[in-house]
Amino acid sequence: MGSSEQPDSTPVNLQAAYEGAEVQEVLDQLDQELIGLQPVKTRIREIAALLVVDRARKQVGLSTTAPSLHMSFTGRPGTGKTTVAARMSQILHKLGYVRKGHVVTATRDDLVGQYIGHTAPKTREMLKKAMGGVLFIDEAYYLYRPENERDYGAEAIEILLQVMENNRDDLVVIFAGYKERMDVFYQSNPGLSSRVANHIDFPDYTAQELLAIARLILAEENYRFSEEALSAFGDYIQRRMQLPFFANARSIRNAIDRARMRQANRLFNRMHSGELTKLDLMTIEADDITASRVFSGEVEGLDPSEPITG
Repeated sequence: MGSSEQPDSTPVNLQAAYEGAEVQEVLDQLDQELIGLQPVKTRIREIAALLVVDRARKQVGLSTTAPSLHMSFTGRPGTGKTTVAARMSQILHKLGYVRKGHVVTATRDDLVGQYIGHTAPKTREMLKKAMGGVLFIDEAYYLYRPENERDYGAEAIEILLQVMENNRDDLVVIFAGYKERMDVFYQSNPGLSSRVANHIDFPDYTAQELLAIARLILAEENYRFSEEALSAFGDYIQRRMQLPFFANARSIRNAIDRARMRQANRLFNRMHSGELTKLDLMTIEADDITASRVFSGEVEGLDPSEPITG
């Protein structure tokens, strides 16, 4: 039935539609998983609202072009882009915009071949895996290398463009990476930029938010900071943020892993001095933090021979 035949008084219960799709559960999960990121969470809620209203319009016969759902996530490593992509895919699935709601993560190596005739099948294979869900392309700017005339990244981009347009009702592509590089990437590919309607920037975490993330990580693993360790880790965060290759929550998680290792060695070395309590096994002490090379101005856990990727 066409939209002109529908009476203006057709009732629509948006709250019932919203609750029936169980979108709020996904948004609540996102709040629990990620500290801060209020601008990002606000944008995700706005997109969810658009989709709920769009579905309600269809139910009363109001024809409209499906909203463009391809996205760009920009920000430094460890700011929650992958987690948000997973929750966004769940929302899309619950509202009927994709069939499966899974996420397939890809990088340049998954899409671009090494010789003529190699790129198209690689790219199409990844797209096939992602159909019915989300294709998350990390460090997407590496697809485009204009300085190399023999590079096949442009071919992968052309295939992506075709599928993004022709299969927009069954696939959402999210391009991710550092903001400055992504801006150049879109400027170099106007056809791609025109197909990406939702640009979401992920800010760096504050020191206070990073400390809250650390405590959340510890609690999930049944650990805790002593009062002295809490102060020491606050100092650690301030120092680590000033050093190269800082990756926000990812760097914090790595630091917690190393602190747990030092705690284990500390407890193991005193095993002959008596039994340990549950509290001993749970508690990270200040020494487990201050032994880090970060306190001497060095990046810890980094192999200088390996390139850093986002």
